Amino acid sequence: MISQHDLGGAWTLWSDGGAPSTATVPGCAHTDLLTAGLIPDPFLDDNEKAVAWVGRTDWTYAREIAWPGPKPERIDLLFEGLDTVAAIELDGVTLGATRNMHRSYRFDVTSSVDSTPRPLRVRFTSAYVEAEAVREELGPRPNAYPEPFNFIRKMACSFGWDWGPILVTAGIWRPVRLEGWNTARLATVLPLATHSDGVGRLALTLDVERTRARDLRARVLVDGEQVAVLDLPGATTGARCAVEVGKVTPWSPRGHGEPTLSELTVELLDGDVVLDRWNRRTGFRTVGIDRTGGGFVFRVNGEPVLVKGVNWIPDDVFPSRMTRERYERRLRAAADAGVNLVRVWGGGIYEDRAFYEICDELGLMVWQDFLFACACYPEEEPLRSEVVAEARENVTRLAVHPSLVTWSGNNENLWLYEAMGWDTGQTWGEKYYLETLPAIVAELDPSRPYQAGSPWPGRRDLPPNDPDHGTFHSWDVWNREDYENYRNSAPRFVAEFGWQAPPAWRTLRDAVSDEPLRPDSPGVLHHQKAEDGNGKLARGLAPHFGVPDDVDAWHYLSQLNQVRAVRTGVEHWRAHWPHTGGSILWQLNDLWPVTSWAAIDGAGRFKPLYFALSELFAERALTIQPRDGGLVVAVLNDSPRPWTGQVTVERPTTGGRHCADVVVAPRSVELVPVPGSLADAEFLVARLDDERALWFGVPDKDFPYPDAELAVTVEPVPGGLDVRVEARTLARDVLLQADRIHPRAVADRGFVTLLAGESAVVRVRAPIELDPGSVHEPWVLTDLASVLKR
Repeated sequence: MISQHDLGGAWTLWSDGGAPSTATVPGCAHTDLLTAGLIPDPFLDDNEKAVAWVGRTDWTYAREIAWPGPKPERIDLLFEGLDTVAAIELDGVTLGATRNMHRSYRFDVTSSVDSTPRPLRVRFTSAYVEAEAVREELGPRPNAYPEPFNFIRKMACSFGWDWGPILVTAGIWRPVRLEGWNTARLATVLPLATHSDGVGRLALTLDVERTRARDLRARVLVDGEQVAVLDLPGATTGARCAVEVGKVTPWSPRGHGEPTLSELTVELLDGDVVLDRWNRRTGFRTVGIDRTGGGFVFRVNGEPVLVKGVNWIPDDVFPSRMTRERYERRLRAAADAGVNLVRVWGGGIYEDRAFYEICDELGLMVWQDFLFACACYPEEEPLRSEVVAEARENVTRLAVHPSLVTWSGNNENLWLYEAMGWDTGQTWGEKYYLETLPAIVAELDPSRPYQAGSPWPGRRDLPPNDPDHGTFHSWDVWNREDYENYRNSAPRFVAEFGWQAPPAWRTLRDAVSDEPLRPDSPGVLHHQKAEDGNGKLARGLAPHFGVPDDVDAWHYLSQLNQVRAVRTGVEHWRAHWPHTGGSILWQLNDLWPVTSWAAIDGAGRFKPLYFALSELFAERALTIQPRDGGLVVAVLNDSPRPWTGQVTVERPTTGGRHCADVVVAPRSVELVPVPGSLADAEFLVARLDDERALWFGVPDKDFPYPDAELAVTVEPVPGGLDVRVEARTLARDVLLQADRIHPRAVADRGFVTLLAGESAVVRVRAPIELDPGSVHEPWVLTDLASVLKR
């Protein structure tokens, strides 16, 4: 069997001419310097600027290595990830050089490693030096941000984004180890598991590396049962097989069945001796995209799936800090909110194995971008061969995961090339997206559909961001229009849209020390990276609420406007299913504390938007929608069962009621017209079973909200407080901000609207005992009418 010797843990780090300090591997220079107290926290105030020098400095990591125990025939030094431009030296001899964060590297060190400790050094050149040299060699290319991220194969958002800081990292960011082996090892295992007619099928490709020729076998097991044996005679270095594994329960996405997984094992045998063993869990399913008539509907196991998605960016600007537990918290939160698809955005990374395994377990579909975003990318060397190697490695690495349902060539490059007039007569990445990457996917992973990019209409003769064909990115609304304009079109599939809000109050206060704190104070503006972001927030608030000067009101109303905007889009598009195949919110998460489009902020706190997602993505929901000059109640049934009952629509303030019986088929939408006598009402309530929808026909600033008459009862319970809120009049958008009570306090819901006589319980939990009186402190518990009348 393969023997492994982990080389993680304590290393030594220094810059050229600098004093050595202790480092931790996996890690990066920023996190090591931060731990050593040598730089300030880059997330606080504008310290990002104070640490900019780190990204323009060359760094060296060093330690001694040796092989413990008897020496095998072969010893490899394996780096799972080096960020990014590195030269590796062992005992003064250069082993090789790297220039790609998104690949692993293996070096044969058999002749250099034994029981005697020898110095290993990894010398990192600043990513700026590499990127600027390649730009000088190949000529400049346009991009959306004034940083050279498109000239180096590195996490693009290290160089900043419209939600991220410029913190250009360097370091050994994934595990490193020595591996010792004899005779042969499994170099790659590429399994493609599919399902049809109740039968699981497995197509398997193996690559074997050898130290000598010998007749070997590979045994393939599914859930402990042998399904195939492959012969590897003499010096053979590869084998393939395609087998039926019999009747299996297919892997299904959330809401469509169970995400059933099977244990897949491949053993490399020399006689009866196991030389190497590869083991993963996989699932049998078949995926496709129905593009009939310009549409874009995912089909899993032959069934159409309404996508309720979120876009995922790296969860930390220092991705070496990510753990399986942190991935699980984020992804489980997404699943709990009703999400069924996570799009891994192209300006980040191919995520850790843990990310995809957790998605497999939770039934979360994964849309994986290849790592190109918002720029023209040169197609010449030294980049082209890196792109090919990176794509081949990661397609092979991720193919085992049933959650992965599509590959996409890039984020917005095909669109922006035309929209921004980026044609300079130079290469810009088109061949990557239309030739190189689809060929790699067709060769290595024909089990999944490939898209040239997002957005993409599916054809070169159509505009790249065409709402009537393929995928669409809806950004004109946030950038230039009121969010009600989401209702002006029904794209075939909305792969990006969103609306900004500041982070949770405690996250903002922990990151910004401005006194007094204002919406436009220096620290707040530094933690707003979008172009004219605060101006867009203000223009978005004005038609609905006016623009508050008070920071507390601004924070509350901006959070509320984010929820209103996202609700407007999602409910409108869901009401057009299956014409609109789904939507993917920009974005689930943040990688530092910032005003952004995220539902979970950079400290991991849930913004009110997060709680709204569970309503917007519910299997069964109602929404009142303007349609053809009137109003309709859209009955949204994304469950596998019919939904039957009586829809009632009433005007609570002045009376009037309408009833209609409905039978809504599974996975479908039914529209119930609202009579004209009710359609012009300022306020309507629709109900079906336990579901409810509200309609307010005038802007909030013009609606005659009564003074909120809330009866609040606070009950101490183990682990926190239960806060019961009862409304004697209409109380719209009641919000309890638990983090204003204690930094680690959390509430179980966001905005709640109560009609007269209704009540709700907000559960507040914290690791310490909470004072019941704290609920009555300013801005802990508030409502819209109270804010508008201040």
